[in-house]
Amino acid sequence: MNSPSRASAPPESQHSGKVHEGQAIPLDTGQTRAPGVQPVIAVRQLTKYYVLGQTRVPALRGVTFAVNAGEFVAVMGASGSGKSTLMNLIGCLDKPSSGEYWLAGTPVSSLSSDQLADIRNRRIGFVFQGFNLLARASALKNVALPMMYAGLSSAERERRARRALALVGLSSRANHTPLQLSGGQQQRVAIARALVNRPALLLADEPTGNLDSRTSLEIMAVLQTLNQHGITILLVTHEAEIAAYANRQITFRDGRVLRDERNAAPHDATGDLLRVRQRPDEALAESQARIREEPV
Repeated sequence: MNSPSRASAPPESQHSGKVHEGQAIPLDTGQTRAPGVQPVIAVRQLTKYYVLGQTRVPALRGVTFAVNAGEFVAVMGASGSGKSTLMNLIGCLDKPSSGEYWLAGTPVSSLSSDQLADIRNRRIGFVFQGFNLLARASALKNVALPMMYAGLSSAERERRARRALALVGLSSRANHTPLQLSGGQQQRVAIARALVNRPALLLADEPTGNLDSRTSLEIMAVLQTLNQHGITILLVTHEAEIAAYANRQITFRDGRVLRDERNAAPHDATGDLLRVRQRPDEALAESQARIREEPV
């Protein structure tokens, strides 16, 4: 397999406008990276087996696909379909049993454990369902944490961390600890943390799994905004309504790709969020209707 060219991280932009709470600021469109031809992710005949006693259990069976720079891809499937195994391999948390995996031009499937750790820190930004924030550290310190292993000065770490918090609309919450933040705000801190090392790939594993529907829309609006300005995103989810916000959907079943489809009309999370905010209180309306219907 020919090595894809190395994808560059999305450039940093300048923005001096006011950022409203919960709103991700736009990047400079003059510096935006358009979706490229060469893949950020390229896997070919990827397989993974687990040995349980005398039994070899297949989790992935010859998976082949590519994700180009600037794509927003949702990976779907029921429990046991292989999507979590794929996420572990793409995230360099595990090694395939066979097959090839290239990440931004690097043949990941042949790297040592130490090299994989370096790839995880420098080339992949992780967003997990459970946030995984340090409870006693501020949002700023949580976001700056991955850069401690990148050899950056403290001043540069703080500058990048503040910039990342601004990108997800949390500049005013930089000194708050996770316990002082809502679930949606905590997840946005986690997204900011994933961005600080300027990764080739943002890997989001069920990022809305612990959130209510409105807060989920806020997170999807942030992810869509980031993707619209060049950040490549692979999102793992079991929810079709969340996958509908991606530009492409790959569905797994029994360790194989069942469908790989373009989404010609992805839902607009920002528009959906605005409609939800403008909607009257449905619970109150239902309560008032019951009162009117009940006999005196």
